[in-house]
Amino acid sequence: MSMKNVGIPASIILASSALTGCNAVKGIFKAGVWSGVIVIVLLALIVGGAFSVIRGRTR
Repeated sequence: MSMKNVGIPASIILASSALTGCNAVKGIFKAGVWSGVIVIVLLALIVGGAFSVIRGRTR
């Protein structure tokens, strides 16, 4: 078997493993985005609650 014939299957295997890795990274970033959104919303609720408590005490 010549080197030209070996290169084609090797490139197919390499491309398929690279695509699987891209899907894994995509899933990680998607989870990261949603956890970031949840953290921001929780922080906004905590800050809003703190402001309402402070405003209630000054009145």
